[in-house]
Amino acid sequence: MRKPAAFLCIALLLTGCGDSSSRDDTAGPRRVKTAPVDTVKAPTIRLTGVIRARYETPQAFQVSGRIATREVDSGEKVTSGDVLFTLDDSDLRESLTGAQAELASASASAAVAQADLERDRKMFQRDYLSQQAFDRAKLSARQADAEQEAARTRVEQAQNALDYATLRAEDDGLLTRVSGEPGQIVDTGQPVAQLARAGAREVEVAFPSDVRPPASGELLLEGKRIGLERREVAGSVDPASRTWQARYRLAESLPDAPGLGEVVRTRFATAPAQLAGSADTPVLYRVPAAAVDERGEGAQVWHIVDGKAQTLAVDVARMQRDRALVSGEALDAGMDVIALGTHLLTLDMPVEALETEAADANEESAS
Repeated sequence: MRKPAAFLCIALLLTGCGDSSSRDDTAGPRRVKTAPVDTVKAPTIRLTGVIRARYETPQAFQVSGRIATREVDSGEKVTSGDVLFTLDDSDLRESLTGAQAELASASASAAVAQADLERDRKMFQRDYLSQQAFDRAKLSARQADAEQEAARTRVEQAQNALDYATLRAEDDGLLTRVSGEPGQIVDTGQPVAQLARAGAREVEVAFPSDVRPPASGELLLEGKRIGLERREVAGSVDPASRTWQARYRLAESLPDAPGLGEVVRTRFATAPAQLAGSADTPVLYRVPAAAVDERGEGAQVWHIVDGKAQTLAVDVARMQRDRALVSGEALDAGMDVIALGTHLLTLDMPVEALETEAADANEESAS
């Protein structure tokens, strides 16, 4: 009686195993929702800029001294040669007088040496003077001429120093800053004013540290859009403001352009700094945020190839509320990627894309 019961149990177990195997064989691929990949234009950013002159030159004395007069104020327009400041030149005049006296003395000595040389030459020609004595006379005359030339040079230097006591504008322009005051002692090369030269104007813009200044942009001015072309950018982020300082040339001259120092509005098409390190900025694509899977060594998205799940490596540029901006060599506009449940996928897993209506219905029911 016990043997038939044992055989019956074994038969039931085998039957159960057979049913499970048949269920695995008949189970279909995992059904997943897909979404198309969209190409996005480069994100735009609007920033304020400041109108600057192409050339801004510090004005400084070429000699040190005490400021005697100040002839200008900040914001004044000047022309080349206009007097900006003067120094107390009493010491410089005395130096010039002393140099002139040295020159007069050196000139007299040179004249005496030349006269002696002419006399000795005649005596040497008549054999009344030795060769050694005549050579000594020539050397004395040459030395006197050299001392006269050195004295003349010192006079020129003293005259130049006296002229440098008057600081004149180097070019036409606008004084954006004047710091020197009468009675102030200044050193050689110490700036006392800032001259913004007339001519070309630029726009200075400070970009956030995560946005590398692009090569071009637009100046938004009273309904006009003026092209901007990058001329220079700082080599590093400013440690105080955490911004990139960049200068942009105007694509066209504006007779009614804003004045120096005025704030203007600008617009730029940008890419994040980590994607803008080279001249070839990658194309950005928009995908659902849930489509990005970061379980591997880097970010990836999934798509369906011959009914199986496959991965594509991507670089994430920016995460938005429900979308992600990514780049990748294998991505293309219009291709479909798996939009949900990527954390459950494995490589080569059989999958099947849901129809759009069915996918929307499943999403609504899940919500």
